[in-house]
Amino acid sequence: MIQTEDMEFAPRVISPEISQEDSDIEVSLRPQTLHEYIGQDKVKENLAVYIEAAKRRGEPLDHVLLYGPPGLGKTTLSGIIAHELGVNFRVTTGPAIEKPGDLVSLLTSLADNDVLFIDEIHRLSRAVEEILYPALEDRVIDIIIGKGPSAQSVRIDLKPFTLIGATTRAGQLSAPLRDRFGVIHRLELYTKDQLTDIVRRSAMILGIPCETDGAMEIAGRARGTPRIANRLLKRVRDFADVMGNGQITQEIASIALSRLEIDALGLDSLDRRMLEMIIKGYSGGPVGLETLASAIGEESVTLEDVCEPFLMQLGFLGRTPRGRVATKLAYEHLGYSLPEQSSGSDEGQMTF
Repeated sequence: MIQTEDMEFAPRVISPEISQEDSDIEVSLRPQTLHEYIGQDKVKENLAVYIEAAKRRGEPLDHVLLYGPPGLGKTTLSGIIAHELGVNFRVTTGPAIEKPGDLVSLLTSLADNDVLFIDEIHRLSRAVEEILYPALEDRVIDIIIGKGPSAQSVRIDLKPFTLIGATTRAGQLSAPLRDRFGVIHRLELYTKDQLTDIVRRSAMILGIPCETDGAMEIAGRARGTPRIANRLLKRVRDFADVMGNGQITQEIASIALSRLEIDALGLDSLDRRMLEMIIKGYSGGPVGLETLASAIGEESVTLEDVCEPFLMQLGFLGRTPRGRVATKLAYEHLGYSLPEQSSGSDEGQMTF
């Protein structure tokens, strides 16, 4: 039976976006060194070389851009870079830098070789970006003092520094800004084994008894994202305390996550409602995003930004010129029979 209740204000346990609860716990769980950081092996190996080379030369690290889905550890990795370099770590976000003066204040307060981290850097305003260009390239800031005929241009020299930008939408960065980063890395989704190690490490730090099988069960439903894995660990701990002896086992984890409506692949009720509406309500599609959002009572931006990337990665959802379609894998996972393919199908035009 398809549920059509309006759930747009209900928080999703498997949302990769950070919450206040996450920010409280992530500080204590964040690794401090590259050796402690689990996953992203290729990125770590390259960064280790860049960091060591910068330290030997006594120079700041080239400006770094980290991009990828939310919850993969961009902020954590940035903090590790600063720690490995042995310098101060200043943190801000793109939306927080509202005026060019805000950025000037930040840059002029940096000490030699400090690291400035800007999260959601794609949300910087155009006026702020213009100030940032010469700062990144020539370590200077050009500002205008006064107005009209009496206005004067003043150039301020900056101390050597490293900017680390993080974004979930690298495509929205302007080309001039993107070109000024010397080191660009994409963070990939984590494997089940890597997430198992992360869950076990977090459980040890938080003092939660957790068997390996229990950690694997949580890892398998965490959508390849450490933030989600740590959040699920806390929720499963509640069930272990009430329904068990406080220890997270595979059985307790399975029961808890099933009660949270998160299946073996990490799909939650919203993911399944979306797929079931396409399959049962629109004969497998194609169906437009706005129509689909209205049918299940959700915002289209939620479906596009939160549900679609993961469903497409699993191969459950396809895009065609006429809308979204459910794939054979989606039918099989949800237990529906695949309908006979019509001659007017969009097969071959899907994008995943």
